[in-house]
Amino acid sequence: MMNHVHPGLSSETTEKARLELNENPDTLHQDIQQVRDMIVTRPDIGFLRTDDEFILRFLRARKFDHMETFRLLAQYFQFRQQNLDMFQSFKVDDPSIKRALMDGFPGVLETPDQHGRKILILFASNWDQSRNSFIDILRAILLSLEVLIESPELQINGFTLIIDWSNFSFKQASKLTPNILKLAIEGLQDSFPARFGGIHFVNQPWYIHAMYTIIKPFLKDKTRKRIFLHGNNLNSLHQLIQPECLPSEFGGTLPPYDMGMWARTLLGPDYNDETEYTLTYDALHVRESCGGGGGDKDMMKRSQSTVEAAALRQMDRETSTPLLALD
Repeated sequence: MMNHVHPGLSSETTEKARLELNENPDTLHQDIQQVRDMIVTRPDIGFLRTDDEFILRFLRARKFDHMETFRLLAQYFQFRQQNLDMFQSFKVDDPSIKRALMDGFPGVLETPDQHGRKILILFASNWDQSRNSFIDILRAILLSLEVLIESPELQINGFTLIIDWSNFSFKQASKLTPNILKLAIEGLQDSFPARFGGIHFVNQPWYIHAMYTIIKPFLKDKTRKRIFLHGNNLNSLHQLIQPECLPSEFGGTLPPYDMGMWARTLLGPDYNDETEYTLTYDALHVRESCGGGGGDKDMMKRSQSTVEAAALRQMDRETSTPLLALD
């Protein structure tokens, strides 16, 4: 038995893991070890963290299919090796990450949806391209996910993402190049152990439809089936996410979303400004209450993954051909 790994799971969540993810507490040790035994087959990848709790989140993300789990674990570290520049100073007080967080990239709602999923929100028009590059925003999202995925409840229940495209200009959209969109898809779809139950576009203009058509080939069938284009029809959004779980911006009954709340959470009293993270790309201490379980006494431990220091400069991925040319 391996109940010591996550003794705090509710019986409801434990049953959900059994039914939806094929998780069996009696065979967790063997499941984890079988994945760990595959590491020797990829000597080209530095597997920088291989403890039980870390491997378990990948098993949950791939419904305990050992081969698929190992493929995701390998891609997680390979993505970080291939994009070392993105993971230098990968911490909440890095100026570019902090700026993106303070601008609400991403927003994280305290209230989960009716399925227990954590709701992430992005207000696309808040992207001030003079302040934040797309890479900055992607780094802030990945760092936020690293913090949130420490919660075993969220490893099982997953996430849902809402992107509001209101007032997102054609000029802003022209900065979304195929290269950086492909990078985002690789980082989020192919290389991270999170279960996304839904990705919802609201108030999207025609040029976002055009962008979606172009990136569709990079999306897995499962991902495509979970992308919902609602336009300005909030009723269709409410059929999938109950209004009681949503702020007023999305026709919900909750108060308007406070854009700086998640950044303040990460920079809160549990954050030690003086800690050196020069060789780490890890999530910071944050209270379990932000991750969908536990109380103040339960702290999320940050991932202890490390990355070799690299002198690589930030690659200029944002100068390639735009999806939408401005005539």
